Amino acid sequence: MVDSKHQWKAWLYLSPAIVLLLVFTVWPIINTVRMAFMDGYNGLAIIGGAEFEFGIANFQRVLGLSSFKNSLYNTMLLCVLTVPISTLLALLIAVALNSIKWLQKGLQTIFFLPYVTNSIAIGMVFAAMFNIVGNMGTDGNDIIITAGIINNILGVFGIEPINWINAGSAYWANITVMVVYIVWNALPFKILVLLGGLQSINKQYYEAAKVDSTPRWRVFTRITVPLLSPMIAYVVITGFIGGFKEYSSIVGIFGEDMGPAGAPGRLNTIVGYIYDALPKMNYGVASAAALILFGIIFVVTMINMQVSKKRVHY
Repeated sequence: MVDSKHQWKAWLYLSPAIVLLLVFTVWPIINTVRMAFMDGYNGLAIIGGAEFEFGIANFQRVLGLSSFKNSLYNTMLLCVLTVPISTLLALLIAVALNSIKWLQKGLQTIFFLPYVTNSIAIGMVFAAMFNIVGNMGTDGNDIIITAGIINNILGVFGIEPINWINAGSAYWANITVMVVYIVWNALPFKILVLLGGLQSINKQYYEAAKVDSTPRWRVFTRITVPLLSPMIAYVVITGFIGGFKEYSSIVGIFGEDMGPAGAPGRLNTIVGYIYDALPKMNYGVASAAALILFGIIFVVTMINMQVSKKRVHY
C-alpha cells in the first residue's frame, strides 16, 4: 500500500498512462455509443451545424441490410468451425509436446512462430499455396494449369486441382481455406496456454493412475481434461472473441475485396463491414454495427462463463 501522504506521487506517475487511456480508449468508446444513436450521423455535417435525431434508426438500418446479415453469417460460421477445431488440436498437440521432453523447447518455438508473424504476410503465403491459374497454350486451345502446393499434393492422390480462391471458386472452397488458415494461426497461443497448464498439474495424479494401470484414454478424459478445464475455458472464450473480430486473415488471402474476383464481399465479416462503412462517412451505421458486435461478443462470453462454472474444476 502507498502511504496516504505520498499517494499524489503515485497518481503523478500514472497520469501519462491515464491520459492516454482516456483519450484513445475511453473517449472513443463513449463517442461510438453517442454516434450509434444519432440517425445518419456525419462528422463533416455536424461541423456545419447539422443536427441529428436521437434514436435507434441506425440499428434498424444495419439489421435490415443484406450485406450485414451476410457478414454476420460469415463471422458466426467461422467462429463455430474454427474455435472447436483449433481448441481440440491445440489440446492434443500440447499433450504430445508435454510428453516429448528432449525436443519440447525447440518444438514450442516452431509452433509459436505463426503467432509472432504478420497475419497479412501469412495470408499471402496461404494464397500462393491454394492458388490455381489457368493459361492458354501456344495454339490458343490448351490450358496450362499452374497450381499451388495444396493442389500439387492432391494431384499425388489423383485428385483434380480445386479452385480454392480464384474467380469462379465455390463458397465452400473459400470457407475451407479460411478455416485452415484461422485454425493454423490460432494454434500457437492455445498450445502455449494449455502446455503451461499441463506442466502445472500435480504429477501424483498420473503416478496413481499408473499404479492402477489406468488406460491412457481414461487418464486423458478423467485427469488431464478436468484439471486443465480452466485453461480450456480460457482459450475457448478468447477464441470466440478473436473469431468475432476476424478481418486481417481474409484481407491477407482475398485482398480488400473480401472475396474472390467476381464475388467481392462474399467473405466479409462484421469488422470488415464496419471498415467498409467508415470511408463512406456512414459513422452512425458503423458505430451501430460495432455496438451490435460488442453485444454478440458479450452474450457469447457470458454463456461460455456460465457453462464454465458448471464444467470447470479449480
